[in-house]
Amino acid sequence: MRRLRSSEALRDLVRETRLDPKDFILPLFTCPGEGVRRPINSMPGHAQLSVDKLVEECAEARSLGIGGVILFGIPETKDETASGAYADDGIVQQAVRALKREVPKLLVMTDVCNCEYTSHGHCGLVADGDVQNDCTLEWLAKTSVSHARAGADLVAPSDMMDGRVAAIRKALDAAGFLNTPIVSYAAKYASVFYGPFREAAESTPQFGDRRSYQMDPANAREAIREIELDIEEGADMIMVKPAMPYLDIIREARERFPLPLGAYQVSGEFSSLMAAIQNGWLDRDRTILETLTAIRRAGADFMLTYFAKDAARLLS
Repeated sequence: MRRLRSSEALRDLVRETRLDPKDFILPLFTCPGEGVRRPINSMPGHAQLSVDKLVEECAEARSLGIGGVILFGIPETKDETASGAYADDGIVQQAVRALKREVPKLLVMTDVCNCEYTSHGHCGLVADGDVQNDCTLEWLAKTSVSHARAGADLVAPSDMMDGRVAAIRKALDAAGFLNTPIVSYAAKYASVFYGPFREAAESTPQFGDRRSYQMDPANAREAIREIELDIEEGADMIMVKPAMPYLDIIREARERFPLPLGAYQVSGEFSSLMAAIQNGWLDRDRTILETLTAIRRAGADFMLTYFAKDAARLLS
């Protein structure tokens, strides 16, 4: 077996899994203001960006050959009805319009959720201390239509409400956006690895947690059922989140479903690896490429990763 490992040229020739910058989606956080680049302490190298700075970041991503970006918004104010999520002049809607004007060839995906926009930090309407499923679907549908109207190429619901894909598809079609694809966070686990994101998106729940709507990390068969339901409702692509702790779910989904499959290497994965890199415990370049290769090898067609720019430079 060692004969084919004896040189870099041979190893490259027989390599089974390859990475390309087009495989990566860069998550970005946009906020009100001008000239704002507010560093995220728990995510070295990342920041909340005003729209003008976001445009600069996206132009760089495009120049590196990165496949696209996904946008998360930090509104100026929050309320109990997440009105900033679906307002036509909401922060994400402003950002999408600017990107389509300034970086028109960049693929722009938008996260569709409510946790960044609600005063309580939960992903839907709260009544009697619980998140109401069906009432929340109207918010998600309105948000998706507003993103599509602004020019988003794809919408990606991440809330984990039952029936959200069908509600969004119906609303998009009724508004004339029949060709706007839905990328469903189909198997999104209630993971500890979202911690740094909550600082970045200012979306920490003010009470309780999200385990009544995000998945139990112990369950695998349930993930397959979630994916099946979202496909039945009209999802065009599916996603598993987080990525590295759930490589088995990615593999199972790849073997069962023909749809394009994404995986999200989430903030806690990024931050824990960066901590080890900064302490000299792991080699930076090899860590980035090995972890992304593992996700790709498991079956992901595309990866949402905070390492997108670094990996693209390493692959150039």
